[in-house]
Order: sequence, then structure tokens, then C-alpha cells
Amino acid sequence: MSMWGKILGAVFGFMFLKIPGAILGLIVGHFFDKAYSQDFNHLGGFGRFFSDQNSLKQQAIFFHSLFSALGHLAKADGKVTSKEIEVASALMDEMQLTGDARREAQDAFREGKARDYPLVDSLKGFYDATHGRRDILQVFLEILIQAAFADGQLSQEEYNVLEKVAKPLGFRRRDLDYLISMYEAEIRFRRGRAHQSRTGGYRQGAQGQQSAYSEQQSIDDAYRILGVSATDDDKVIKRAYRKRMAEHHPDKLVSKGLPEQAMEIAKKKAQDIQSAYELIKQKRGF
Repeated sequence: MSMWGKILGAVFGFMFLKIPGAILGLIVGHFFDKAYSQDFNHLGGFGRFFSDQNSLKQQAIFFHSLFSALGHLAKADGKVTSKEIEVASALMDEMQLTGDARREAQDAFREGKARDYPLVDSLKGFYDATHGRRDILQVFLEILIQAAFADGQLSQEEYNVLEKVAKPLGFRRRDLDYLISMYEAEIRFRRGRAHQSRTGGYRQGAQGQQSAYSEQQSIDDAYRILGVSATDDDKVIKRAYRKRMAEHHPDKLVSKGLPEQAMEIAKKKAQDIQSAYELIKQKRGF
């Protein structure tokens, strides 16, 4: 609980009325601190999950907006499957949401499932809370894209909801398509590299021919992850790499308001970007 109201009340009270003023100021300050704390009560468990009062409200809004949007996404095709509930639970686990914070996430998810849930208005409020910081908004949208692909594919209904989410956050359809394309490349690249690490090479067909995911496909996806083309020169590649890393650098994202509990997803993306860049460097020899 904040103590600043009591401290300042006592100091200013003492300046004007000495000891009686300090006592009066302490009492007034107590009620100020109590009212300040209760201002965040509507944020439920999320509000109590963070210790930094300066970023508490923004971070609580992030989580409430995220899980309500996730609930809306899960209901996109008319019903919520057990798989989609598992995805939401897994995301809560990954973000280490427990106790009150987890119950608040579950409540937000249920709210978002309602047919008449005001998703656009909620996201506009989230946009304002982040002051339109595009990197934070992009990570938010990327988390939802990841959730939409949890069953291995993106349905048209899910795409429609993602487009509905993207617009009030300042992303156009081509921006959304770009992020979806990069995520698909990241998944293929991540799985291909994991297989290579286990077996010492890329997958081979029965006759020794490359199949499923080849070295060339890995390189192609590496370029997609950086958002560049194989025909771009080294300078463009390096600039794109720096830009992508800046968008997902954990320290920068935290300083701009991304909750630490959402940082693991940003870290994984940063690792994919780094691996893709290293592969391109190796291929090009720079």
C-alpha cells in the first residue's frame, strides 16, 4: 500500500500547524492513500499482481485486454473447444499468472466470449493506455496470432477476429498479413532447426532426397523472419535485423510498459530473429 499520502500530509501539516497539523495531515493522507489504492480495485487480481504502482494500471489493462480478446478469438467459429481452453491455460502458465491474477484472466476470457462483448471499445482503451506504442501493440497482436495457430491452422473466422483486433490497434490488413506470414516462417524455422539439432542434418526422403523441410526452405524462412528478400544487399539485411531485434528486445519492451510476465514470448521471437540472422550471415559470408 502507498505511504506517500501519509508522509506528505504529515510534512505539510507540521509546516503550518506543527504537531496538531502533522496529526491532521497524517489522517488526511491515510484516506488519500486508501482512495488511491481503491482506484485500481476494478482491475481485480491483475491490479494486485504488480508491485510498481506507476505501471500497474497499464499492465493490468494489457492482461485484461489480451485474455478478453483471446476469449473472443476462441468463440470465433461459434463454440469454444477444449483445445482453445488449453491454449488459454497454457498462456497463463507461460506468463506465470497464479491466484487472483489467474482468476482475473479467466474472467476476462469468459467476458470476451460473449457475443455482445465490446471488443473494439476495449482495444481502443488499451491503445490509449499504451500511448500507441507500436512495439507493445505488435507483441500483443503477435501473441493472439500465436494462439490462433495453436491447432496448426488459421481459420477464416479466426482471421476475421484478428483483423477486428488489428484495426483499433493501428494495424492495416497488410500489416496483419505480414505478421502472420512471419509467424508461419518462425514456426517452420524453429521446428526445422530443432530437428537439425537432434539429427545433425535436415530431413531426408527415403531415396536420400530432401523432403518436408529442406536447408533451402530454412534459408527462405530466415529471410521472411527478418522481413527481407534474398535479393536485398547486406546493408539492408543488417538494418532489418537491427530493427526486428529492437522491436522484440526484452529490456526495451519492459521499459515501455510490456509486463514482464509477457516477456517470454518476446524472448522466443528474439531468439528466432537471432538464429535467422546467423544462418543468413553464414550463407552470405559477411
